[in-house]
Amino acid sequence: RMGVRPSTLSRELKRGRVVLLDTHLRDVISYSAIKAQDDYDEKASAKGPHLKIGKNYELAQKIEDCIVKDAYSPYATIEKLKADSSYQETPISVRTLYNYINQELLLNVTKKHLPRKGKSSKRKYTRVTKRIKDVDAKRIEDRPEEANERSELGHWEMDCVESGRGKGRACLLVLVERKSRNTLIFKLRSQTQKEVQRRLDQFEKKIGIKRFRAMFKSITVDNGSEFLDWRNLEQSFVSKRGILRTQIYYCHPYHSWERGTNEQVNGHIRRFVPKGCAIAKYSTKEILEIQEWLNTYPRKILNGKSASEVVEEE
Repeated sequence: RMGVRPSTLSRELKRGRVVLLDTHLRDVISYSAIKAQDDYDEKASAKGPHLKIGKNYELAQKIEDCIVKDAYSPYATIEKLKADSSYQETPISVRTLYNYINQELLLNVTKKHLPRKGKSSKRKYTRVTKRIKDVDAKRIEDRPEEANERSELGHWEMDCVESGRGKGRACLLVLVERKSRNTLIFKLRSQTQKEVQRRLDQFEKKIGIKRFRAMFKSITVDNGSEFLDWRNLEQSFVSKRGILRTQIYYCHPYHSWERGTNEQVNGHIRRFVPKGCAIAKYSTKEILEIQEWLNTYPRKILNGKSASEVVEEE
């Protein structure tokens, strides 16, 4: 009458089998649809596709090493492993890797190992209209279109990464090229105009006047006190000849997103140099290692290439 096989009905009765007491307190075997449904739901929770990574323990270990030891994001990890035989045996997408991390399926990887710690909320901005006091200073709207469109190399953003309060005056001067994301990091003794000037002069002497001018066509900065002396920052260290080595452009106050590339790179640097630490304790070698990591890091915005590869291609 039910239109099912006897075996199907038998399994259902077995699934919902319960023992009840009758009015004479004797055991009576009966069927409970509620118990049968609970049994079905419990077993159904184990259903679903098998893990794509399966028993590829070699790939799982390499993924963990990339994320935990090399501080790579899931995207950068996949880009790095694409040429690896273990990945080619079991290719997985970035989304799948994020799912594995969210479900804690990788033994030694959690959201805490991700660059953004699993956070995805957008920052809220408040527009504040203030102006630079120096009326002769060039503003970001005066910047060449090549810089705005990232159509050529040579246009940079510059910022400082500070030590923690009470942890000394040392800081990092960070320059990021807008098109390639190539990064230069210099350690400064203090966050002052004099120190920024000294470090740029040193680098100009090192690579030469002509190369510096070709390499730094423009530099966009914020309104921090260390960058306000734009005339001397633009001036070559061979000041007697009146040679300009670059053009300095200012963002609007409280508009940090106008130097978005800088902000992204600073976030990566903070993974190695946490907020509140004393930058003075970091050696030049350690700073150069961070710089090397940034310039060899595969980036989604560069279609999986690193900054060094883009510069080499250009």
